[in-house]
Amino acid sequence: MKKITPYKTTRNAITAMDNGGRFYNLLTKANDGNVSTSELAKVAGVFSDKQKMVLYLEMSLISLDENSKSRVIKLLSDDLAIACNKYKPQILTPSEAKENGIVSKNAIITGIPEHVKFNSDFNGFIMVPIMIGNIMTMTMIPIADQYDIYKIRDQKSDKDFLIAHTRSSKKLPQQLIKCGGILKELNTEKEEKSPKNKFLETIYYSVL
Repeated sequence: MKKITPYKTTRNAITAMDNGGRFYNLLTKANDGNVSTSELAKVAGVFSDKQKMVLYLEMSLISLDENSKSRVIKLLSDDLAIACNKYKPQILTPSEAKENGIVSKNAIITGIPEHVKFNSDFNGFIMVPIMIGNIMTMTMIPIADQYDIYKIRDQKSDKDFLIAHTRSSKKLPQQLIKCGGILKELNTEKEEKSPKNKFLETIYYSVL
């Protein structure tokens, strides 16, 4: 999980993104008026995951007006422009995420997170791939085995939605934030065919 400080000006955004890529990206040049996949990957802190790159892009430009944002978007390489259309995030409140959020899609949710301490009253499971010999299969594990879990609350409706990030010592601040991630399914029972809820696998966040 990475904290993002949204860019305040178009110039700052372009300078950060038109960076020449990592040292082994010999075919990209900094400040050439073109933002390549390798350059966006560097600033987003990923390597080849375009879905996460687009999520970073949207969250980092969220404070700019539409004209300023368009000036940055126009510098993207053709493959990134295609990825932007494919992975454009859903902008949701916690209540909207619960009702209308589309699983496997990027989403940005605003609210105040509260850390959840799991007990026997909560049985949430996720599907994870495992290898058995040369065969990959899916198994269910408790979500708390892999993630730190929070409820993010909608200030207007007072409804909440589950968000999660890979377990670490760093916790989300208990104040108004934007969380960007991928909506995933959550089973409330260990049986695979049980009714599924949703949660946001948080990759980036920014403090408001």
